[in-house]
Amino acid sequence: MELEHRPEEVPSAPAVAAQVFGDRLSIAEVYSRALATDGVVRGLIGPREVPRLWERHILNCAVLAELIDDGESVADIGSGAGLPGIPVAIARPGVTVTLVEPLQRRAQFLEEFCNEFLPEVRVVRGRAEEKSVVTAVAGVDVVTSRAVSGFPKLAPWSAPLLRVGGRLLAIKGSRAGEEIEENRALLGRFGLVDPEVVMCGAGVVDPETTVVRAFRRGGRAKGSRR
Repeated sequence: MELEHRPEEVPSAPAVAAQVFGDRLSIAEVYSRALATDGVVRGLIGPREVPRLWERHILNCAVLAELIDDGESVADIGSGAGLPGIPVAIARPGVTVTLVEPLQRRAQFLEEFCNEFLPEVRVVRGRAEEKSVVTAVAGVDVVTSRAVSGFPKLAPWSAPLLRVGGRLLAIKGSRAGEEIEENRALLGRFGLVDPEVVMCGAGVVDPETTVVRAFRRGGRAKGSRR
């Protein structure tokens, strides 16, 4: 992936990024440059988001790795520019990540970046509910999403991809608790039980990242620490 940019256009990584990404910080910095340049040109991210790429997007997503254990498999649906899947893959190299994205221009961006910098990450082009995607992805430990849709769509898209005891981790906004109450019965119909709000990223992002977690009926997932 060849990136053309003026250095002043790309925000520098905040000091706390080294805490999150460790010796893989350089990959996160390349990802930041890719979003700030190709990501804007291809319409994956708005130019007004560039100054706050780290705090609002990269770190906001990377802290989701707090809820995922080494050795687990993750499907990131509606991955778009790779959020949250790519930051999670960088922060937690022991996790197997699949990015699911239906749009060609977005999938191409993801493939180009991952082929060069994260070859262990798989990109599957298609909608999460498509039979071919379910066949390719089903049985993962975790399904992640960010700004994809409300639970009436997110639940039926996510549940078939999860193994029994696996979990949904959806990054949400300030109404997360209300969304749970409004959709508790619906989630249950798709086998997603014990929904709860979990906060991630204390000391890393402000405000902390709000996550709705629910478990695929059949038992709680191994290693769920919070």
